[in-house]
Amino acid sequence: MTATVDGSSPNTLFGTSVRRVEDPHLLRGETSFVANVPLDGALVVHYVTSIEAHARIADINVSEALVSPGVVDVVTAADIDLGPPPPLPPDYPEGTARPYLAHDIVRYVGQPIVAIVAENEAAAADAAELIEINYEPLPPVIGFDAALANETRLFEHLDSNLVHTATNGNGAIDFSVYEVVVEAVIENQRLAPCPIETRVAACYWDGDRIVQYASCQGAHIVQKMLAYCYGLEPSSVRVITSDVGGSFGAKGRPYSEDLLLPFLSRRSGRPVRWTPSRSQDMVGLGHSRAQRNTIRIAGDRDGTLRALEADILVDCGAYPVAGPVLAQNTGRMMPGPFDVERVNWVSTAVVTNTTPLAAYRGAGRPESGALVDRAVDLFAAEIGMDPATLRRKNLLRADQLPYTNPSGVIYDSGDYHDAFERCLEIVGFDAFRAEQATRRDSGSAKQLGLGLSTFVDRTAGAPGSEYGSIELKDDGSLRVLTGSSPYGQGHYTTWAQLVSERTGVPVSEIEIFHGDTDVVPRGGVTGGSRSAQKAGSAIAIATDEFVTLARRQAADLLEASVDDIVLDFSAARFHVAGSPGASSVGWAELASAHAASDEDWLFGCAHDFDGEGPTVPYGAYAVVVEVDTETGMTELLRVVTVDDAGAIINPMIALGQVHGGLAQGIAQALYEEFVYDPNGNPLTSTFLDYAIPSAAEMIQFESSLTQHPSPNNPLGCKGIAESGTIGGVPAVQNAVIDALSHLDIKHIDIPLTPQRVWRAINDQP
Repeated sequence: MTATVDGSSPNTLFGTSVRRVEDPHLLRGETSFVANVPLDGALVVHYVTSIEAHARIADINVSEALVSPGVVDVVTAADIDLGPPPPLPPDYPEGTARPYLAHDIVRYVGQPIVAIVAENEAAAADAAELIEINYEPLPPVIGFDAALANETRLFEHLDSNLVHTATNGNGAIDFSVYEVVVEAVIENQRLAPCPIETRVAACYWDGDRIVQYASCQGAHIVQKMLAYCYGLEPSSVRVITSDVGGSFGAKGRPYSEDLLLPFLSRRSGRPVRWTPSRSQDMVGLGHSRAQRNTIRIAGDRDGTLRALEADILVDCGAYPVAGPVLAQNTGRMMPGPFDVERVNWVSTAVVTNTTPLAAYRGAGRPESGALVDRAVDLFAAEIGMDPATLRRKNLLRADQLPYTNPSGVIYDSGDYHDAFERCLEIVGFDAFRAEQATRRDSGSAKQLGLGLSTFVDRTAGAPGSEYGSIELKDDGSLRVLTGSSPYGQGHYTTWAQLVSERTGVPVSEIEIFHGDTDVVPRGGVTGGSRSAQKAGSAIAIATDEFVTLARRQAADLLEASVDDIVLDFSAARFHVAGSPGASSVGWAELASAHAASDEDWLFGCAHDFDGEGPTVPYGAYAVVVEVDTETGMTELLRVVTVDDAGAIINPMIALGQVHGGLAQGIAQALYEEFVYDPNGNPLTSTFLDYAIPSAAEMIQFESSLTQHPSPNNPLGCKGIAESGTIGGVPAVQNAVIDALSHLDIKHIDIPLTPQRVWRAINDQP
C-alpha cells in the first residue's frame, strides 16, 4: 500500500505514524482470547440448532443425551426460568424478540434449540446425535418476494411479514416535472461478516456475581444486558474482554447463546465455555446488507441533478434485531455528497426464514453509497455524459459546508471537489480514457473500465458518551483506562500517542487498559467509527486536566507560583518558566512525593465525552479493472483512494483502516454472497463455498489522506474505519460496468462473479 498524507503535524506525535504497540504480544502468541482463558474445571457448552428453516417443534427427546458419557446437563426452553430477553426498540412489533432457545417454532437454520453442557466437546457432540427433535415443517419464506407475498407469516400474530417502516418525511416526489428520469432496482446482497474468531464466551459465578469473558465490542454493553436478563444490578456482573479476533460490527451486542451461559453455569455449578465452529458461526453470527432498493433519479439534460427517491427494502432475517436501523441508515445518507434539491426515501423491513441481520462494517452507509453512486452513473449514461463530469457538476462546494442533508445529517467540514480532483489526477483520468478507447477500437477481448465513487460517511452516530481516565503510577509511568474496546483498530497506540504528546512521557511508559467492568467504571461500544472522536477526546481532555493538576503539584515542590510552571515535553519535566536549567520535577518525583505523603500515591483525572454530534468523513475512489469479455473474469489493475477523516492522529493506522475496508468492499463487489436454497437451507456455510478473497486477490492500493478537521470534537477527528466499504463497492461495480458499457450494458448486480458478468454479456441482443 502506498500512501501520502497532507496536513500532518511534523513536530508533534499527533499526525505521526507511530508503530503499533499492540502487535508484538499477538505475534509472540501471548494472547488472551476467550478460548484460551484458563478456567479450572470448565465445562463445554454445545448448542443443538435447527436443521429446518421454518417448522413447529412437535417434540424434543433428550433422555438418551442426559445419560450419555461426559454429559453434565441438557437444557431446553422449558427448563429456563429467566426473565424475557432484552426488549427490542419500542417501534418494533411485540412478540418478535429472539428467544434464548426456540420453544415452539424455529425460524431459521442455525437457531439454537437445546444446550448441552459436557466435560468436553467430543462428549457434547456425541450427545447431540442422541437428541431427537420432531419437526412439523412450515412453508419457508425465503427472499423479498416471498416475504412481501405474505402467503406464510413468520409471526402468526402479525398481519404480514412487514415489521417496520420509516421515512424522512419529505413526501413523494412528482417526477413528471423533470426533463430526465432514470429508475432502477439495485440489489445489495446478503453477507456473512466472518471474523477470524467466531463468537466465543465463557462464564462462572463468583458467589452471587456473574463473571463473563466475552469476545465483543464493548464490555459494558454485555454487562447491562446480562444484568437485565438475570435481574441483577450491573455491579453484580463483571464482564472481561481482551484480545478479540475481529468483529466488524457483528459482535456489537451479545447473542442469546451468550446470555444463556450464566444460567448454564449456575445449574452445573462450574465454569462453562462456548466456542462455536466456523460452520455454526456462519449461520449463527448475524448477517448483513441484504437490501433491494428501487432508485429514481431526475434532473436536466445538462447534467444538473434535481431529485432522488429511494424505496429501501431490507431482509431482516428471522427476527427484526438490526435490520430496520440499517435500512434507515441507508436513507439518512442520501444524497451523499451531491447537491440535490429534492430527496425522499421510505424504508421497509421484512422478516424471512434466514439468519437475522446484525451491523457489519458501515451498517447501512455502504448500501447508501452504493445506491447513490450507481444512480449517478446510470443518470450519466442516460444523458451521454462522462460520470466524472456529472460528479464535478453536482458535488457540494466547500463554501456550502456545513450542510444539512434532507434527512437532517449535518456535513460538518471538507472539500469534496478537492478530493475528487486529486483522485482523478492520481489515476490519470484522461490518459485512461484514451487507452480505453484504443482497446475498444481494437476489439480486444479484454476491456478496460474505470469506476468512480464519491461518498460521505456518518461517524460517531452511535449514541452515548465515552469514558477515559489517566493515573500516575508510583514509578512515574502512566496508566490510561478507556471505555472503548478495540478489536484490531490500534487504540493502544493511538491513545498512547495522545497522552505522550500532552505529558512528554514516552509511549513505552504509558499503559492502556480496557475491557474489565470491575476496573473501567463505564464505557460504550466500539462501533460506528466513533472511537477517536469520543474515546480519544475523553482521554485527551482527561490528560489535559491531569497535566494542570500535576503542574500545581510541581509548583508546590519547586516552591513557585503555578502560573510560572511549564512542562518541557521533550524532557517530560516541569520547571520554572525562563529557568529550564534550574531545578525541575519529573513524573517520577511527583509520584515519589505522593507516596511519601498521607495522600494516595495514585492521582489522576477522568472525563466522559459525547461531542457536538456525528461527523461526516468523505472520500473519492477510482478503480481500474480489466474484464475478459470471453470468460467474465475481472482483474483489478489499480485502486486509488483519497480519504478525509478530519485530523489524523496516526496516518499509518488510518490508512490501515482504509486498506481493511477496501478489502472488504472489493470482496463484496466481486466475491462474497450468502446464499439459501428455496427451502431455506444455507448453501454457503463454510469457507469452501463462501468466497472470501485472500491477500493474493488484492493489489497494492494507492491511498492518500487529506485533512479538514471537524468542529465537533477537540481533536478535530472523524472516523475512517468504514470508509473503504462505502467507496470500494460502487467504485469496483462502476468500473466493471464501465468496461462493458460499449456493449450497452448499464447495470449488473453484485457480486460481479465471472458467471454473472459472462451472462450479462451473452444475454445482450
